[in-house]
Amino acid sequence: MATKVHSFMSSQPTEADFPVTYLNDTAIVQVSMRLSVLEAVGFKQTCQNLIQADSHPQQVVLDFQNTIFMDSSGLGALVSNFKYAQQKGIAFTLRNVTPQVMAVLNLTGLDQVFSIESINRIEPIESSGLGDSQRNMMPRKVEPLPQTHPSVASWMKRLIDIVGSLVGLVITGVLLIPIALAIQIDDPGPIFFSQIRCGWMGKRFSIWKFRSMCVDAEAKKSQVKNQVEGAFFKNDNDPRITRIGRFLRRTSLDELPQFWNVLKGEMSLVGTRPPTPDEVERYEVPEWQRFDVKPGMTGEWQVNGRSTVRSFEDVIRLDLQYQKNWTLLYDLRLILKTITILFNKNSGAV
Repeated sequence: MATKVHSFMSSQPTEADFPVTYLNDTAIVQVSMRLSVLEAVGFKQTCQNLIQADSHPQQVVLDFQNTIFMDSSGLGALVSNFKYAQQKGIAFTLRNVTPQVMAVLNLTGLDQVFSIESINRIEPIESSGLGDSQRNMMPRKVEPLPQTHPSVASWMKRLIDIVGSLVGLVITGVLLIPIALAIQIDDPGPIFFSQIRCGWMGKRFSIWKFRSMCVDAEAKKSQVKNQVEGAFFKNDNDPRITRIGRFLRRTSLDELPQFWNVLKGEMSLVGTRPPTPDEVERYEVPEWQRFDVKPGMTGEWQVNGRSTVRSFEDVIRLDLQYQKNWTLLYDLRLILKTITILFNKNSGAV
C-alpha cells in the first residue's frame, strides 16, 4: 500500500544526512535544517536503525539546533521514533529545540509528551539587569507556525470559510428543532455527537455532528466488521446506525454542526478527510502529508465516490491530489460539486 504513496517523493535523504555521534551509552542524532516529507523517511530510518541495533544505546538524543522548519511529515517521523523507542525501553530526548520546532510541538501538545532539555540561552543585554520575575513578565516573541501549504496561509480562503460557516450555522439553526425531535423520537439520547479527530499538523480537536448512531456506538465499534482496506473504518450496513441516522447520513444533514468547527478554524469548508487518532496510529511517514492542509467538510474524497471508496491508498491519493491542485477556484468548484451530489440519491453517503 505504501509503495504508491512513496512515488510522490524523490531524492530521499539518506542516513548520512543525519550524522550520529556517541557519548557513552547515548546516541546523539543531528537533525537536518528542514524536516519535511523529503527528509522524514531518512530521519525515521536513521533513528530506527539505532534502536534496532544489537548493542542499542540507552538513550537517543535528537539535536534540533539547526532545524528551522518542520512540517506534518517530519512530525510524523518524530512521533514514530518516539513510540518505537518507548517499546524498546530506550530514553528519547529532544535537545536544542529551536523556536520554529517548539511552535509545532506547542500546537500539537507534544511539548507535554516529549522529554525536552531546557535551552540555556544568553539573556539579551537590555534585560541582563532585571530580576527573574521581571524577565518573566516581558513579552516573548511568538514564532510563527510553518506554512506547510499555500491554502493554510490564504486569508481569502479563511474569509470564505468564515462567511460560509456563518451561513451554514443559520441553516443549522433553522433545521435544529425538527432534526432534534426526529433523533429523540427514534432513539432517545444526546442530539449531538462529538468525536476526536486530527486536523492540521495532526492537532486533535472535537468534531461535531448530529447523532446518527445509538448512544453506545463507540463501545460497540469492535463488534462491527470493517469493510474497507487500510487505516480507516466503514461498514455499509453498520447496525449501530439508527433509522433517522441513515436519513441524516444520506442527506449529509448529520454534518451540519461541523460549520462550528469551520468557524473556529479547526476545519475548512474544503480540505482533506479528518481522521481519527486510531487511524493515525497506523500511518507511515508519507501519509502524514495529509496534515499539511486543514481538514474539510468536503473535498476530493467526499465528491469522488464518498463512502464507495474502499482503499485507504485511494483516500491518500485523493487528499494529495487536492493539495497539488489547490486554488480558490478549485475550492469553489468542489463546493458546487458537493451541493450537486447532495441531491443525488446515488451519492454513496452512508
